[in-house]
Amino acid sequence: MNNNQAWLLADQEINSRLLIGSALYPSPDIMRQAIQASGSQVVTVSIRRQNPGDQSGQAFWQIIQSLGCHILPNTAGCRNAKEAITTAHMAREIFGTNWIKLEVIGDDYTLQPDPFDLVKAAQALIEDGFEVFPYASDDLVLCQKLVDVGCRIVMPWASPIGSGKGIMNPYNMELIRQRLPNTTLIVDAGIGKPSHAAQALEMGFDGVLLNSAVALADDPVKMATAFKQAMEAGRLGFEAGTMPQREFASASTPTLGTPFWHQD
Repeated sequence: MNNNQAWLLADQEINSRLLIGSALYPSPDIMRQAIQASGSQVVTVSIRRQNPGDQSGQAFWQIIQSLGCHILPNTAGCRNAKEAITTAHMAREIFGTNWIKLEVIGDDYTLQPDPFDLVKAAQALIEDGFEVFPYASDDLVLCQKLVDVGCRIVMPWASPIGSGKGIMNPYNMELIRQRLPNTTLIVDAGIGKPSHAAQALEMGFDGVLLNSAVALADDPVKMATAFKQAMEAGRLGFEAGTMPQREFASASTPTLGTPFWHQD
C-alpha cells in the first residue's frame, strides 16, 4: 500500500496520509490552493475560530465545503476536560461529524497537553459516540492510556506545536510505534520540513497532521506540494524496508572473490 492507495482512517477510506490545518494562511484563496495542492482529504477546523453559524465564518465554511474533504473539528484553546467536552459537543452539532481532534492544553509555554484531563475527556467523548483523535505528547504511557479508554487513533507530537523542530525524540516515537502496532498513529505538531514528514512515515507512522509548516511558508502552495511528495516517498521507503544502521563500514562493492583485470 502506498500513499496513493486507500487506507482506513476511522473506518473511512482515505487516499492521502497527510492531514492539514486551515489556520494562519495569508488569505482564504491561498488556503484553498494549498489544501488542494497537498492532496489532503482531511482538514482540521477550530470551532472557536471559524463557526459556520456566524456571519464571519460563512465564507470560510463555503471554501472548506467546496474542497470536498472530511472535516476534523478541534478543541483548540481548551484548558480542561469539561471545556473540551462541551466544545466537542458543539462541534458535532455544527459540523455534523462525530470526529473530533481532542486538545486539552496543560502548559501555555510549550502547549503540551494535560495528560490527566486529556484521558478523562477522551473516555467521556468515546462513551458518547465520538471518534476521538487525541493530541498527545511522545509519552508511551499516555498514548497507552488513551488506547485503554478506547481511542483507535492517537496523535503524538514530534515536538511542540509550531516549533518546526521535527521529531525531537526518535527513540520515544519508535517505541510508541512498536508498542502500539494495532493503533492508527498520526504525528501531530512540530513538523517543519517535508523531510520531517518523510521521516515519520519511514518510521511506520500512519500519517502526519500539520498546519504552520505550510501556512507560514513563503509559498504555501509550493510547500504543500513538497509535503505531498515527501509523504509519498516516506511511505514507499517504509514499505520497501530501509537498510539497517551499522556501527562499521560495509563496502557496497566487496573485493573478496572479485577478479582483477591487469595487463602484462
